[in-house]
Amino acid sequence: QVQLVESGGGSVQAGGSLSVSCAASGYRGSPYCMAWFRQASGKEREGVAAIDSDGSTTYADSVKGRFTISQDNAKNSLYLQMNSLKPEDTAMYYCATDPWRKCGWGVFRFRGTDFAYWGQGTQVTVSS
Repeated sequence: QVQLVESGGGSVQAGGSLSVSCAASGYRGSPYCMAWFRQASGKEREGVAAIDSDGSTTYADSVKGRFTISQDNAKNSLYLQMNSLKPEDTAMYYCATDPWRKCGWGVFRFRGTDFAYWGQGTQVTVSS
C-alpha cells in the first residue's frame, strides 16, 4: 500500500510561482510512474507532468516550459515547480503513482484512471 500526501500550493497572482510537494510512504515498486494531475472546478481531470523511477519526464503541452517535475528518492518525495502561472492553472492538484510500470507514451490518455494510488489534493489558485 502506498500513501501520498501533498503539501504546498496556495494563491498567487498571474505570472508568479508556486511549488507543490508530495510525500510518499510505502513501497512503490520498481519501476514506477509518479505524476501530477489537476482538476479545475467543473472540468475533467487532466495530466500535468509525470516522471519515471529513472527520471524520464513527460509534460502536458499546456505547461511545457513553465512547470518542472522532480523527485528526491532519498526523501520519497515528488515535486512540481510552477512558474509563469496563469489563471487557467487554477485547480486542485493531485499526486498519483502507479507501481511496477514506467509512465510511457500517452501516460495521461486515461486521465489518471489507470493510476492506483492518489493523494488528497492541494489547491492552487492563480488570480489575474
